[in-house]
Amino acid sequence: MSHVTDPTPSVHLRVPTDEDALAWYRVFDDREVMEFHGGRRAEYSVYEELTARQRRHDAELGHCLWTVLDDSGAVLGFTGAQPWPHESFGPVGEVEIGWRLGRASWGYGYATAAARTTLERLRALGVREVVAMINARNARSVAVAVRLGMRQAETYTTPVTEQEAYCFRLDL
Repeated sequence: MSHVTDPTPSVHLRVPTDEDALAWYRVFDDREVMEFHGGRRAEYSVYEELTARQRRHDAELGHCLWTVLDDSGAVLGFTGAQPWPHESFGPVGEVEIGWRLGRASWGYGYATAAARTTLERLRALGVREVVAMINARNARSVAVAVRLGMRQAETYTTPVTEQEAYCFRLDL
């Protein structure tokens, strides 16, 4: 069941704060949300480290995984871009865009709207190409990549889970 309505929902992106670590921890504490990210909730310390790393990325690169907020200021999740974090597999050396929203925000167009804002910001920074690594079974994220105009390129097998992942690419 789709809830998408026109026009595209309004979203706001901010550099993650210390408080956002707790907000992400809470909004992602859902088996469905974490299905393609390890299958279970991450510890709070994971989000403390992740938000701190994103603040460093923003300071050094001008982009990061930003906290996504709706018009009321509620934290929906994150979207943005960061350097591909692995050196042993995948699109090493590339800028990866990504998104993760809490279950209550699915189906309203927030991920696509926030990712489009991310692409605009990256173009303004002079980034020439982005990738999105998506679990092959994650139909919702594949649909977002397609809506963004990304093309499916390589396929990888993730080393830990040995699951298939698609690498989508987009020239900016």
